[in-house]
Amino acid sequence: MAAKKLNLDNFLPYRLSIASNALSSRIAAEYENRFGLKIPEWRLMAILGEGTPKTQRELVQATRMDKVTVNRAAKGLADRQLIARQAHEADGRSHHLALTDTGRSLYDAIVPAALASEARLEANLSADERATLMALLAKLIAAAETYD
Repeated sequence: MAAKKLNLDNFLPYRLSIASNALSSRIAAEYENRFGLKIPEWRLMAILGEGTPKTQRELVQATRMDKVTVNRAAKGLADRQLIARQAHEADGRSHHLALTDTGRSLYDAIVPAALASEARLEANLSADERATLMALLAKLIAAAETYD
């Protein structure tokens, strides 16, 4: 029996990574130029912008970024006074992070740009294709989380 060869053009993890990198680099340039934010910083702001303060551990889980990346992004945002830390009432070693008023203003300025970027991408998909893509991505994420 012949060994199966790897074909990167058909290797799903590779194709997902390439798509993610292409989209992220496109968006990163816009956010860096217009708002002075790197992608990890924007991801934290996007989650915190939903309104509920989060610990760094919760941000790691929500973003799937590693602890070091989240820590650096949080430090950068705190240094710019875009987020504030509040002591965690149950765990003295942990802090809740939340947007400051300045951070909220920046978030509110970025959201229309983020939605416009999404709309430009989605213009290439029908509503059914988008729904299918979202369902497939949810399946793949669930499979990755339970992968043994």
